[in-house]
Parts: sequence; structure tokens; C-alpha cells
Amino acid sequence: MAAPRLRVLAAVVALAAAGCGAFEFQEATVEAIQLGFRNGSLTSAALVRFYLGRIARLNPLLRAVIEVNPDALAQAARADAERRASGGRLCAGGLHGVPVLLKDNIATRDRLNTTAGSLALLGSVVPRDAGVVARLRRAGAVILGKANPSEWSNFRAVKEGWSARGGQTMNPYDLSATPCGSSSGPGVAAAANMAAVTLGSETDGSILCPSSFNSVVGIKPTLGLTSRSGVIPITPRQDTVGPMCRTVSDAVHVLDAIVGYDKLDAEATGAASKYIPRGGYTQFLRADGLRGKRIGVCNVFFVGKDKEHLDVYSKHLDTMRRGSKILDRTTSWMQRKPTALAPGRELRSGGSRRYPPTGWRS
Repeated sequence: MAAPRLRVLAAVVALAAAGCGAFEFQEATVEAIQLGFRNGSLTSAALVRFYLGRIARLNPLLRAVIEVNPDALAQAARADAERRASGGRLCAGGLHGVPVLLKDNIATRDRLNTTAGSLALLGSVVPRDAGVVARLRRAGAVILGKANPSEWSNFRAVKEGWSARGGQTMNPYDLSATPCGSSSGPGVAAAANMAAVTLGSETDGSILCPSSFNSVVGIKPTLGLTSRSGVIPITPRQDTVGPMCRTVSDAVHVLDAIVGYDKLDAEATGAASKYIPRGGYTQFLRADGLRGKRIGVCNVFFVGKDKEHLDVYSKHLDTMRRGSKILDRTTSWMQRKPTALAPGRELRSGGSRRYPPTGWRS
């Protein structure tokens, strides 16, 4: 992204704030944004200008965003016009007019590249949206741009968060710490308020790890709950797309928008879509939501030996025990036979088969 363009974008953030003085942009949640739209204290255009300004100021250091959408402001203006025409109601769903940043392995038909962070795919502007992007558009979301991944989703031997296109993504809390990957850019962008919400993808930890390291909420959906069509593949047995956001509530709003059947990924989404609850997942955002639940904890994968980390981990388990039953145990067979798990099988057999039709589609 050219430096002069970044300086111009940085200048508009003051205009955005001046136009919506009653709205608190920093750390704004999806529900706060919805309320701002309804009461007239916020417009989609002002929100996009704010995030473009944040990107312009912070991205030269954090390198979380690989490309901004030149059509983002036009999409925001269209969303504002739709709300005015409908009498101020949210026209198409909870994400109507909300700017979303996508990991750069998720295809868009905007004037945006889809490259997995690689210079080899620069110029790859595809004619069709990924399945999850098509759903975001139906929900009325604004596609803000693409976030920097670990190149080829960590399947190139590079440092976590680095890509040839975007450079090294930096952890916003500690520039000397890893941002983790491969959804490094979405995690950092969410943490640094460079977008309202973001989407990442995971094959083996690529949503959960950067969410953890950047202190945001990531949801790795069950395989097939979200479509993989239009997502540059690693393996069809494990690839999935999920939200990376600042709050649980935001992540659930995004999840509701992107789940469902897709004929271009029919095999996986056809099975999983049968289990999507009627009325969506936001109905379960309740303070007593854990009551009566049984939650299994597999320590062999998630617990390190650092005392500080163990103390925080134990504190959160204690909090969860107040409303649910925690099954806290280490499963020995996982230690003895790691290839019994999907990641072990994939690493052993990866390269020996071709991708099925449900893989990458442009």
C-alpha cells in the first residue's frame, strides 16, 4: 500500500469522528454499531472512514492488512441509503453496514487480490465470491479488505505472520512476541481496532492460536458448518472458516451470518447445516448459558509448563465451573498414538492425494 495513500486515509479519521460525535468508535461491538445505526449517531460511511484511518496509522507498524477494498466506501454509502429507505431498520441482518476484514485466502469478486500472501498469485482477482463472502454480502456487510496471513497458511517454511506480500505481522501487545498464525492479520486487526470484525481460516490451529496470542475471540467451526468454496485449500478434511472478533457476542453474530449450506461445497455443508439451530446462535448469548453444560478439557494439547500461563488457565477453568461441569483430564491414548488424530493423519498422507471438487473454486 503506497505511503501517500496511507497519509490521506489517516486524515479522514477526524472527519469520521466529527460527523458522529456521540458514537464511541474504539472497541465498538456489533450490537453498539447496530444501536448507532438505529438512533442516527452512526453511519456506515463514518465507520469505514474510521477503520481506514486506523489502518493508515497502524498498519505501517503492525502489517495486519494486506490490501484495502477500493469499493468499501461505496458499499458503506449503499448500506446507509438502504437503511434510510427502510426507515432506519437494519435491512438485511445483524451485520448490515458493518465492515469486515477477510484473511487473504478467502476469495472476493471486489477489486481485491486473493493470494494467500504469496507474490505468485498477485493479480488473482477472481470472478466469484467465496461461499462465506456471499453470505456476508447477503447480510449487508461491507468488505473492508484483506488481512495478512502467514504465507500459504503456514505451509511455506516462514516465520509466523510473515508473507511476501504483506511482510511481518506484529503482535500489537508486544512487538517482540509472535502474533501466531496462520490467521495472523485477522487476529491483530481485530485486537488493534482496524476492523469491526474479521474472518480467519483454520486447518490446524490457525484461528485459535492467533486469537489466543492477540487476546481476541476466535471460533473454529465444525467442518462443513461454514463453506470452503472459494477458500485456497490446505486439506478438505480440516479446512474451515470462522470469526475472529473482540468479543464473544461479535463472534457469534458473525458466525450466524456465515454458516449454512452451499451447493459449491455440498458434501460438507449438506451434512453440517442440518444441525444449525433454528433461530441461529445469538439466541444462546445468555449470562446463564453454561448452566448444566458438560465441557471436556484435554490438557495434553493446551497446557504448557509456564506457571503464569497455568495460573491464568486454571482461573478460567474455575470460572467455568461456577456454571458448568468441567471434565478435566488428560487422555493418554492421544499421547501414545498422535496419528489417530486428524492432524497426524494429514501430515502422514498429505501430498499423496488430490483435492476433491469441494476444494478451491474461483
